[in-house]
Amino acid sequence: MAQTASTMLPLGTPAPDFNLPEPATGQTLSLSDFQNAPALLAMVICNHCPFVKHIRQGLIQFARDYQAKGLAIVAINANDVVKHPEDSPANMAEDAKTFGYPFPYLYDESQATAQAYHAACTPDFFLFGADRKLVYRGQFDGSRPGNSIPVTGKDLRAAADAVLAGQPVSPEQNPSIGCNIKWKASNEPGY
Repeated sequence: MAQTASTMLPLGTPAPDFNLPEPATGQTLSLSDFQNAPALLAMVICNHCPFVKHIRQGLIQFARDYQAKGLAIVAINANDVVKHPEDSPANMAEDAKTFGYPFPYLYDESQATAQAYHAACTPDFFLFGADRKLVYRGQFDGSRPGNSIPVTGKDLRAAADAVLAGQPVSPEQNPSIGCNIKWKASNEPGY
């Protein structure tokens, strides 16, 4: 299982805009659809990645806990579905339904949004404050497939607690680790 670390986009980076379809509902959502939330979590995930599967239930519980506190959450899949058909829009809609995702799960067919966020792996997390400036990019927690660390989401929970309380988020952040994004040959990023 290959491991790729997140790029650790510089803190303070403005949230890149997006305009992406949600296969489960047929709606298209953009950054402005979340403008009234006190904070926004954008996460890059996919269906097939063992790292995403490993934290899936913890991530769903995190979303339920923090959406109740006002955090807006959106998930984005940018994988090349020609090479990885398990990540297709139809399968995304099925996963969203099967697992009861409490957040929209959007499809980035062009991969432009993932590139704008400098996403590198699944899962990759980007937490933005009320001003939509990046305050956290890093791991959900230290749990990985095959290690004995329980899935708690403690790193992301600490960051979300701080930003929702209007407090600074610790700049000591550990990169997320996961499967590399499955880029189309023409989209291989240079970061």
